[in-house]
Amino acid sequence: MGNEASYPAEMCSHLDHDEIKRLSKRFEKLDLDLGSLSVDQFTSLPWLQQHPLARPVSQVFDTDGKGEVGFKESILGTSQFSEGDKEQKLRFAFNLYTVEEGSISNRELFVLKMMVGNNLKDRQSQQLTDKTIITLDTDGDGNLSFEEFSAVVGGLEVHKKLVVTV
Repeated sequence: MGNEASYPAEMCSHLDHDEIKRLSKRFEKLDLDLGSLSVDQFTSLPWLQQHPLARPVSQVFDTDGKGEVGFKESILGTSQFSEGDKEQKLRFAFNLYTVEEGSISNRELFVLKMMVGNNLKDRQSQQLTDKTIITLDTDGDGNLSFEEFSAVVGGLEVHKKLVVTV
């Protein structure tokens, strides 16, 4: 495929040439249409199979919104996990919750809670979602901004758990 040779080094400062080459070979094995991975192909990656957040992860990797993940997008996404800084990793986690860029709505938070497994009834889960938004929404707009999300999640050191070895 030769993708790694044509990829600007500054775009993936966290990956070296050998890591990009390994990722290129893995990408080629999954890429049936020579150029990009469909959502189904992308979610068949070993680290995503059977994961409740597989589809949201594919949406975050799909930076151009075409419904598929190209090699460049896969490198950018993976590089965040290799050695990305705290803000990059928090932004990635934040984007898992957002359907539209910018903030996490009550509905988005509710749907995600249901996706990751919730033993509560819908009404109880909605009440918990409402309470979460009310508690964390410091500007009172009914949504969670990246800053509001980071203020809470950043202290949990989630970014240290978002690591992929290439």
